[in-house]
Amino acid sequence: MWLDTKNFQPQIGDTVAIELRNGQNFKGINLSYFKNRIENFFWELNSSTTAVNSRSGDIPAMKTPALENGLMVVVYHSRPSTLTYKDWQKFDDFIQHKNLGLIEQVHESRNLPKTNFIESYKRFSKALIGIGPGQGNDRSYKLETEFVVLTNPYTEDTSNGIKVLLLYQGIPRKHAQIEVFQRSSSGDVSVFYIKTNAQGKAIIDVLPGHDYLLDAVILRIPEGGTAQNSGAVWESLWAATTFSIPTE
Repeated sequence: MWLDTKNFQPQIGDTVAIELRNGQNFKGINLSYFKNRIENFFWELNSSTTAVNSRSGDIPAMKTPALENGLMVVVYHSRPSTLTYKDWQKFDDFIQHKNLGLIEQVHESRNLPKTNFIESYKRFSKALIGIGPGQGNDRSYKLETEFVVLTNPYTEDTSNGIKVLLLYQGIPRKHAQIEVFQRSSSGDVSVFYIKTNAQGKAIIDVLPGHDYLLDAVILRIPEGGTAQNSGAVWESLWAATTFSIPTE
């Protein structure tokens, strides 16, 4: 799940419309706003924070007028959801796709079944919207896992790429896989992968006139109430961020 918009670079007087999208390869369904699915949903602009207060069922999930120039950072944190794996193959495909390591060995060492087991998951998604010149900086919002985009894509030179930092519980995630989705103005999507360095940072090569979605996943043994309340034997945490690169 990611935050999307048809206009990452609005001007004063335009409407900023943020969509909750769920799917694959930067393509998916536009989800309605439902407060009971959301832990936190807000935006920050020029050091001022505003909660999203949409009505249940609203599509897009967020709409607000662009009243000030600057870098708007929209932040979405979902409440936990669950899914049940009826067979091991689908879970293994997920493990391999996200390069999550020796999960099967850990699963077996915990004497867990390979059929009909539950995973809990949470989403931590951000979007960078450049209003007018789009000046400003992304930062950590103390999400359990998140990207911090260290290069402002709307005001800084991106010819040598965009620098990002990937965090988990406030600590840089070293040597972690980032899946990068690149969408052209015609809607064509390409995908490539990169890993963070020992400082949890990575440089993403970008092209003018393209939108970007970054995705990184952590899979862990559920802690405390998560396992008790849901019956989950695994918990995944999804970090995502979206932004666009201006045309030259």
